Amino acid sequence: MTDASLAVRLVTDAGSLAARMRAEGLEAEFKTSISDVVTAADRAAEDLVGAALRDERPDDGVLGEEGAAAEGTTGRRWVIDPVDGTYNFLSGLSYWCSAIALDDADGVIVGAVHQPITGETWVGGRDLPTTLDGAPVAPLVDRPLAEVSLATYVHPTTLDDPDVAEPWHAIVAGAATLRVLGSGSCDLAGVAGGRVGVWAQHSTAEWDWLPGKALVDAAGGRTEVVEHRGHRWHVAGNRQAVAELLDLLLAS
Repeated sequence: MTDASLAVRLVTDAGSLAARMRAEGLEAEFKTSISDVVTAADRAAEDLVGAALRDERPDDGVLGEEGAAAEGTTGRRWVIDPVDGTYNFLSGLSYWCSAIALDDADGVIVGAVHQPITGETWVGGRDLPTTLDGAPVAPLVDRPLAEVSLATYVHPTTLDDPDVAEPWHAIVAGAATLRVLGSGSCDLAGVAGGRVGVWAQHSTAEWDWLPGKALVDAAGGRTEVVEHRGHRWHVAGNRQAVAELLDLLLAS
Protein backbone atom coordinates (compact mmCIF):
# COMPACT_ATOMS: atom_id res chain seq x y z
CA MET A 1 0.00 0.00 0.00
CA THR A 2 1.39 3.42 -0.91
CA ASP A 3 1.88 6.08 1.74
CA ALA A 4 -0.91 8.17 0.20
CA SER A 5 -3.35 5.26 0.17
CA LEU A 6 -2.48 4.43 3.75
CA ALA A 7 -2.96 8.05 4.81
CA VAL A 8 -6.42 8.12 3.22
CA ARG A 9 -7.39 4.89 4.94
CA LEU A 10 -6.18 6.11 8.31
CA VAL A 11 -8.04 9.43 8.28
CA THR A 12 -11.19 7.81 6.94
CA ASP A 13 -11.16 5.15 9.65
CA ALA A 14 -10.35 7.68 12.39
CA GLY A 15 -13.05 10.09 11.28
CA SER A 16 -15.65 7.35 10.99
CA LEU A 17 -14.88 6.09 14.50
CA ALA A 18 -15.07 9.59 15.96
CA ALA A 19 -18.38 10.27 14.23
CA ARG A 20 -19.89 7.04 15.58
CA MET A 21 -18.73 7.84 19.09
CA ARG A 22 -20.15 11.35 18.89
CA ALA A 23 -23.51 9.93 17.86
CA GLU A 24 -23.48 7.71 20.96
CA GLY A 25 -22.73 10.63 23.30
CA LEU A 26 -19.50 12.13 24.65
CA GLU A 27 -18.25 14.33 27.44
CA ALA A 28 -15.32 16.71 27.21
CA GLU A 29 -12.23 17.26 29.27
CA PHE A 30 -10.56 20.66 29.20
CA LYS A 31 -6.89 21.07 28.38
CA THR A 32 -5.57 24.63 28.32
CA SER A 33 -8.85 26.57 28.14
CA ILE A 34 -12.64 26.27 27.90
CA SER A 35 -12.33 25.96 24.12
CA ASP A 36 -9.34 23.57 24.15
CA VAL A 37 -11.08 20.26 24.72
CA VAL A 38 -10.48 16.56 24.26
CA THR A 39 -12.90 13.64 24.22
CA ALA A 40 -12.72 9.86 24.34
CA ALA A 41 -13.24 9.94 20.57
CA ASP A 42 -10.01 11.91 20.06
CA ARG A 43 -8.09 9.32 22.05
CA ALA A 44 -9.79 6.29 20.49
CA ALA A 45 -9.25 7.60 16.97
CA GLU A 46 -5.58 8.29 17.68
CA ASP A 47 -5.17 4.81 19.18
CA LEU A 48 -6.75 3.33 16.04
CA VAL A 49 -4.31 5.17 13.78
CA GLY A 50 -1.34 4.34 16.00
CA ALA A 51 -2.16 0.63 15.97
CA ALA A 52 -2.51 0.63 12.19
CA LEU A 53 0.85 2.35 11.79
CA ARG A 54 2.53 -0.18 14.05
CA ASP A 55 1.28 -2.85 11.67
CA GLU A 56 1.82 -1.07 8.35
CA ARG A 57 4.87 1.14 9.02
CA PRO A 58 6.50 -0.22 12.19
CA ASP A 59 9.85 1.48 11.60
CA ASP A 60 8.46 5.01 11.08
CA GLY A 61 8.17 7.55 13.88
CA VAL A 62 4.82 8.78 15.20
CA LEU A 63 3.65 12.01 16.83
CA GLY A 64 0.01 12.45 17.86
CA GLU A 65 -1.85 15.40 19.36
CA GLU A 66 -3.21 13.24 22.15
CA GLY A 67 0.14 11.82 23.17
CA ALA A 68 1.06 9.08 20.70
CA ALA A 69 4.83 9.05 20.30
CA ALA A 70 7.32 6.63 18.83
CA GLU A 71 10.88 7.02 17.63
CA GLY A 72 11.45 5.55 14.21
CA THR A 73 14.54 4.33 12.41
CA THR A 74 13.64 5.42 8.87
CA GLY A 75 13.83 9.20 9.27
CA ARG A 76 10.12 9.35 8.49
CA ARG A 77 7.39 10.43 10.91
CA TRP A 78 3.58 10.30 10.88
CA VAL A 79 1.90 13.30 12.52
CA ILE A 80 -1.66 12.58 13.66
CA ASP A 81 -4.59 14.86 14.46
CA PRO A 82 -7.41 12.41 15.18
CA VAL A 83 -10.10 15.09 15.55
CA ASP A 84 -9.21 18.59 14.40
CA GLY A 85 -11.86 21.07 15.47
CA THR A 86 -12.83 19.24 18.66
CA TYR A 87 -14.82 22.20 20.00
CA ASN A 88 -16.91 22.11 16.82
CA PHE A 89 -17.08 18.33 17.00
CA LEU A 90 -18.36 18.35 20.57
CA SER A 91 -20.82 21.16 19.79
CA GLY A 92 -22.50 19.09 17.07
CA LEU A 93 -21.16 21.19 14.20
CA SER A 94 -19.99 19.66 10.92
CA TYR A 95 -16.73 21.60 10.54
CA TRP A 96 -14.18 19.11 11.87
CA CYS A 97 -11.93 16.45 10.39
CA SER A 98 -9.32 13.79 10.92
CA ALA A 99 -5.91 14.64 9.52
CA ILE A 100 -2.48 13.07 9.10
CA ALA A 101 0.86 13.95 7.56
CA LEU A 102 4.03 12.02 6.81
CA ASP A 103 7.29 13.93 6.79
CA ASP A 104 11.03 13.42 6.61
CA ALA A 105 14.15 15.56 6.74
CA ASP A 106 13.22 17.20 3.42
CA GLY A 107 9.70 18.22 4.47
CA VAL A 108 6.18 16.86 4.11
CA ILE A 109 5.80 13.75 1.96
CA VAL A 110 2.02 13.43 2.05
CA GLY A 111 -0.97 14.88 3.86
CA ALA A 112 -4.57 13.69 4.09
CA VAL A 113 -7.72 15.24 5.54
CA HIS A 114 -11.12 13.55 5.89
CA GLN A 115 -14.30 15.43 6.83
CA PRO A 116 -16.79 12.75 7.91
CA ILE A 117 -19.93 14.88 7.82
CA THR A 118 -19.41 16.02 4.22
CA GLY A 119 -17.73 12.76 3.25
CA GLU A 120 -14.87 14.62 1.59
CA THR A 121 -11.33 13.27 1.54
CA TRP A 122 -8.31 15.31 0.45
CA VAL A 123 -4.83 13.95 -0.22
CA GLY A 124 -1.68 15.42 -1.73
CA GLY A 125 2.02 15.78 -1.25
CA ARG A 126 5.45 15.50 -2.78
CA ASP A 127 5.05 14.50 -6.44
CA LEU A 128 1.34 13.93 -5.74
CA PRO A 129 -1.00 16.73 -6.91
CA THR A 130 -3.84 17.34 -4.48
CA THR A 131 -7.08 15.48 -5.08
CA LEU A 132 -10.55 15.71 -3.56
CA ASP A 133 -12.34 12.36 -3.49
CA GLY A 134 -9.93 11.14 -6.15
CA ALA A 135 -10.42 14.04 -8.56
CA PRO A 136 -7.58 16.53 -9.09
CA VAL A 137 -8.23 20.02 -7.74
CA ALA A 138 -7.57 22.97 -10.03
CA PRO A 139 -4.12 24.49 -9.51
CA LEU A 140 -4.25 27.62 -7.39
CA VAL A 141 -4.06 30.86 -9.36
CA ASP A 142 -2.83 34.24 -8.22
CA ARG A 143 -5.43 36.57 -6.72
CA PRO A 144 -4.82 39.64 -4.57
CA LEU A 145 -5.42 39.46 -0.85
CA ALA A 146 -8.05 42.19 -1.10
CA GLU A 147 -10.19 39.90 -3.28
CA VAL A 148 -10.07 36.70 -1.22
CA SER A 149 -11.18 35.42 2.16
CA LEU A 150 -8.75 35.00 5.05
CA ALA A 151 -9.28 32.05 7.38
CA THR A 152 -7.60 32.33 10.76
CA TYR A 153 -7.92 31.63 14.44
CA VAL A 154 -6.57 33.59 17.37
CA HIS A 155 -7.71 32.74 20.88
CA PRO A 156 -9.43 35.81 22.40
CA THR A 157 -6.96 35.98 25.29
CA THR A 158 -3.99 36.31 22.92
CA LEU A 159 -5.40 39.55 21.53
CA ASP A 160 -4.34 41.15 24.81
CA ASP A 161 -0.78 40.78 23.53
CA PRO A 162 0.04 43.63 21.12
CA ASP A 163 2.67 41.45 19.45
CA VAL A 164 -0.20 39.22 18.32
CA ALA A 165 -3.05 41.70 18.07
CA GLU A 166 -1.33 44.32 15.91
CA PRO A 167 -0.11 41.87 13.21
CA TRP A 168 -3.47 40.06 13.32
CA HIS A 169 -5.44 43.25 12.76
CA ALA A 170 -3.06 44.27 9.96
CA ILE A 171 -3.57 41.09 7.95
CA VAL A 172 -7.31 40.94 8.59
CA ALA A 173 -7.71 44.51 7.34
CA GLY A 174 -6.08 43.57 4.05
CA ALA A 175 -8.44 40.73 3.15
CA ALA A 176 -11.82 40.81 1.43
CA THR A 177 -13.51 39.03 4.34
CA LEU A 178 -12.66 37.04 7.45
CA ARG A 179 -13.50 33.44 8.33
CA VAL A 180 -12.95 31.98 11.81
CA LEU A 181 -14.26 28.44 11.49
CA GLY A 182 -12.39 26.40 14.07
CA SER A 183 -10.43 23.70 12.23
CA GLY A 184 -7.06 24.50 10.73
CA SER A 185 -6.87 21.36 8.60
CA CYS A 186 -10.38 21.93 7.22
CA ASP A 187 -9.39 25.52 6.47
CA LEU A 188 -6.20 24.49 4.70
CA ALA A 189 -8.01 21.85 2.65
CA GLY A 190 -10.36 24.66 1.63
CA VAL A 191 -7.37 26.77 0.62
CA ALA A 192 -6.02 23.91 -1.51
CA GLY A 193 -9.43 23.56 -3.16
CA GLY A 194 -9.80 27.28 -3.88
CA ARG A 195 -12.67 27.71 -1.43
CA VAL A 196 -10.60 29.90 0.91
CA GLY A 197 -8.08 32.41 -0.38
CA VAL A 198 -5.44 32.42 2.33
CA TRP A 199 -4.88 31.12 5.85
CA ALA A 200 -2.77 32.59 8.64
CA GLN A 201 -2.31 31.65 12.27
CA HIS A 202 0.42 32.05 14.84
CA SER A 203 1.94 29.34 17.03
CA THR A 204 0.44 26.47 15.05
CA ALA A 205 1.12 22.92 16.21
CA GLU A 206 2.62 20.52 13.69
CA TRP A 207 -0.53 18.38 13.56
CA ASP A 208 -2.59 21.48 12.71
CA TRP A 209 -0.17 22.60 10.00
CA LEU A 210 1.54 19.74 8.19
CA PRO A 211 -1.46 17.85 6.73
CA GLY A 212 -2.94 21.02 5.22
CA LYS A 213 0.45 22.40 4.19
CA ALA A 214 0.98 19.29 2.07
CA LEU A 215 -2.36 19.87 0.33
CA VAL A 216 -1.70 23.54 -0.40
CA ASP A 217 1.82 22.94 -1.68
CA ALA A 218 0.62 20.12 -3.91
CA ALA A 219 -2.12 22.37 -5.32
CA GLY A 220 0.48 24.88 -6.48
CA GLY A 221 0.13 27.27 -3.55
CA ARG A 222 2.68 28.80 -1.23
CA THR A 223 3.22 27.97 2.45
CA GLU A 224 5.49 29.88 4.78
CA VAL A 225 6.46 29.97 8.46
CA VAL A 226 7.91 33.31 9.60
CA GLU A 227 9.11 34.66 12.93
CA HIS A 228 7.67 38.07 13.82
CA ARG A 229 7.58 39.90 17.14
CA GLY A 230 8.29 36.77 19.12
CA HIS A 231 5.73 34.54 17.41
CA ARG A 232 5.85 32.02 14.56
CA TRP A 233 3.20 32.77 11.93
CA HIS A 234 2.04 30.06 9.53
CA VAL A 235 0.66 31.29 6.21
CA ALA A 236 -0.75 29.41 3.20
CA GLY A 237 -2.64 30.32 0.05
CA ASN A 238 -2.25 31.40 -3.55
CA ARG A 239 1.14 32.93 -4.13
CA GLN A 240 0.04 36.52 -4.66
CA ALA A 241 -2.19 36.65 -1.59
CA VAL A 242 0.51 35.07 0.58
CA ALA A 243 3.12 37.58 -0.58
CA GLU A 244 0.79 40.51 0.14
CA LEU A 245 -0.21 39.11 3.52
CA LEU A 246 3.43 38.63 4.53
CA ASP A 247 4.17 42.24 3.59
CA LEU A 248 1.38 43.43 5.88
CA LEU A 249 2.40 41.08 8.66
CA LEU A 250 6.07 41.97 8.67
CA ALA A 251 5.36 45.71 8.42
CA SER A 252 3.14 45.67 11.50
